[in-house]
Amino acid sequence: MSKPIPPVSKYMTTNPHTVRPSLTLAEAMQLMREHQIRHLPVLDGGQLVGMLSERDIRIIESFKGVDPTKTLVEDAMEQQVYAVRPGAPLDEVVAEMASKKYGSAVVMQNLNVVGIFTVVDALNAIAELLHTRLA
Repeated sequence: MSKPIPPVSKYMTTNPHTVRPSLTLAEAMQLMREHQIRHLPVLDGGQLVGMLSERDIRIIESFKGVDPTKTLVEDAMEQQVYAVRPGAPLDEVVAEMASKKYGSAVVMQNLNVVGIFTVVDALNAIAELLHTRLA
């Protein structure tokens, strides 16, 4: 008998750090370093408006004349965010992330950010599932 596919909420990081679009890239990078994270949902007035990744920052910084202390998060963030509900089946979320090469999914409930599911979370899920289901 097979076990049901767990929801993404089982493996997501709860209460993720977020940033405002008006924050500078230098401030966002500092937050990422302090908390050893690579993705920051961007909220404006409590609403999800984008995603800032470490990769986005590196790309923007590669442009000549960009000053991270003056460039804002809104200038570097990705506006199209992959968002899922907490009960979304883990297999569907990871399949979508893999097919679109997303580094994360924002977990939303009632228009509120309740978690983030990253590639690292996916690897932790794989490790646990392999250990518990195939051991």
